[in-house]
Parts: sequence; structure tokens; C-alpha cells
Amino acid sequence: MILPRFCKSVGTAEPSEPAASRRANKTLFTLAALQFIGFVDFMIIMPLGPQLLADLGVDARGFSWVVSAHTLAAGLAGFLAAPLLDRGSRKRVYIIVATGLLAGTAACGASGSLPLLLAARCITGAFSGVLGGLSLTIVAEMFPAERRGRALGTLMSAFAVASVAGVPLGIALGTSLGWQAPFFALALLGIPLVGLAAWLLPPLPAPVDGSRRHYLAHLFEVVLEPSHRRAYALIALLMVGAFSVIPFISTALVANVGVTGAQLPIVFVAGGLLTLFTTPLIGRLVDRIGGPTLFRTMVLASAAMMLVLTHLPAVGIVGAAPVVAGLMAANAGRMVTAMSLITASITPRARGSFMSVNSSVQQISIGMGAALGGMIVEGGAGEPLRHFGTVGIVAAGATISSLWLAARIRPTA
Repeated sequence: MILPRFCKSVGTAEPSEPAASRRANKTLFTLAALQFIGFVDFMIIMPLGPQLLADLGVDARGFSWVVSAHTLAAGLAGFLAAPLLDRGSRKRVYIIVATGLLAGTAACGASGSLPLLLAARCITGAFSGVLGGLSLTIVAEMFPAERRGRALGTLMSAFAVASVAGVPLGIALGTSLGWQAPFFALALLGIPLVGLAAWLLPPLPAPVDGSRRHYLAHLFEVVLEPSHRRAYALIALLMVGAFSVIPFISTALVANVGVTGAQLPIVFVAGGLLTLFTTPLIGRLVDRIGGPTLFRTMVLASAAMMLVLTHLPAVGIVGAAPVVAGLMAANAGRMVTAMSLITASITPRARGSFMSVNSSVQQISIGMGAALGGMIVEGGAGEPLRHFGTVGIVAAGATISSLWLAARIRPTA
């Protein structure tokens, strides 16, 4: 169905469907590779903190703004850009946004002061936030429903690859050549990927009426549509549940569970490797057995792993590593299944705008979840992390409550 149209749109003369499928898969991997760059750009700034503190004379408060600037810009940009994503060719918009991300990443490496770095982080955050929603939109429009779960799983594997390979390599590069080096390397890596995207992506024209609607009217329509509100609420619950726990995992493992600081990378690499294996697998299962059934399974698994992790005794790395890995894999699988439900429920007319707003909702909910967890836990340097179990109960409750919302999301006809 969609693959012959894909071939026609890129100018080939009635190619075979396997050839069209191969080209679509190449496009998918290109999108995932650019997502990888966005994820590494976001995550690498945190382990580079000590070098930034020394080289730029940044204090702890200034560094917190460097980290949060990316998320705040991503959340704001997603809302502001939403109506624009249904007005022009998806391909043209994607190339512009991807190029903006690379320019911001290069600007991070070229920053020689805190104000310049903050500005560069805002640029990368803004373009990265829009790129994530736009990538999901393109995947939803390129792949038919029976193949969409596998495609979403592949796209979302970019985060696992970034955790396992991108961040460790970036840290090694930053340690050897300076904190600027990873950003320059990411920008250089992205240039040929943008060229590939320009060659492989079909035009994917936006909805016919997209350019005829007033900007604010379009934005209010996308935000206030009842089916959209249910989807936003679902994503918000999942993010709040996950990120009320995630920011405190490292601290809890060291303070409560007996994992040393030197062993922490092993724990997270193990989790990334398991996630890298399970995420595409879950995507394929979505196509076989359906999103709703698998979503319920992954939600219950995620809630269970949250409770186990937040109540772990002093079991050391042997007990902690499989639990953290299980939580990471369950959370990733939960997102793949949730996005398969959501993308099927949004009409193509508003899909680009919806995905952009949805990306903003994710960013805002991440901050809300971290703030909620911070209001509950107690403890400082050298002390046990107290009330982490309470955070786990709250997080599991929020996660399980998403089942009610998911049951009210209906696919479009």
C-alpha cells in the first residue's frame, strides 16, 4: 500500500516492493542515527560537568542551568512549532530542523563562556525537541499499521545505543581532547546523515488544509482536541512515573544498595545492552499481537520493577545490575507500545502538530517527575537516601493508572 507510493515519490519507475521496503528501512535507520546524535548531545553534557566547571569557571548553579536549558527550550519549541509542522513538506521541515540541531551542537563546542554555552544549549534543545516529534510523525506516515510497531522500536533504539556506545565514547573523547571534542564530532557525524535523509526521504506533503488555518486556531485545536488530551495525559503519567525514580537511581545505588561509584557505568551499560535487544523485539511483538495487550504487560512489568528497585537492600552490583536493566527495558518497551497506540489514534491531518506538542508534554512531564521525586526523598552526601521506597510506590501508582487512559484511546478509522 504505502511502499509503492514511497517508491513513486522518490522518482523510481515501478520498482519491486522488496526494493521499496529496503529503501524505507534505510530511511528509518537514517532517522534513528540522527535521533542518536540528539540523544548523545543531550546526555553527554552531564558527565562532562567537571571539565566545564574548571574550563569555563562555571559553578554548580550555573551548570544546572546548562543542563536544564536544553529541556526547557525543547518543551517551549515543541508548542511553538506545532502548527508549522502541518503546513509544508515533512521532508523539507525535517532537513531544516536536523541542520539546526547540528548547528547548535557545533555551537556548543565553540562556546567559550557560560552565556554562549547557554545560548547554544537552547538552540540544540529547541531543534532536538522538534526533531523527535517530527521523526515519529514521519515513521507513522511511511510505515503501515502492520509494520509500525517494529519501525517505532527501531527508532527508539537510538536511546539505548546512545547510552551504551555514544556517551562512553563521548566521555573518552572529551577526556582526551577536551569537553568541546564530542560536540564537534557529533556535528561532523551528522552532516552526511542529513545528506542521506535529503536523498532517501519522500516528500511526504503536509495536509492540504494545513496552510489555510490560522496559527493560533490550529494550535488550540491540536491542544484541546479530546482524543489528543487523552494521549497527552497518558504520556504525562508515564513520564512522571518514570522520572520521579530515574534521577535518583545512581544516588540510591551508591548510598543504599552498596554499588560503588566505579561500578555505576557497568550497571547502566548492562541496562542499555538489554534495552538495545528488547526494544526492537517489543516493536515486532506489537505488530504481531497488538499494542493494547502488550502495553498492559509492559506497564505492569515497569511498575513492578520500580517497586523492586526502590526497595532494594544492600545487595551490591550483582543484585542491582539486573534490576536496573529490567527497569530500563520495561520502560523502553512501555514507550514503544504507548506510541504505537497513540500514533494510530491521530489523524494524518494533525499528526505533525500533535507529535510536536506531545514532545513538549514529555519534556515538561520529565521535569515534573524529577521535582516530585525531589520533594519526597531526603539525604545528602554520605547519607542513605531516605523515602526512596515511597517514591517507588507513587511512581508505580502513576504508571498503573495509565492503563485507564490507554483503554480510552481509539485508533482512527
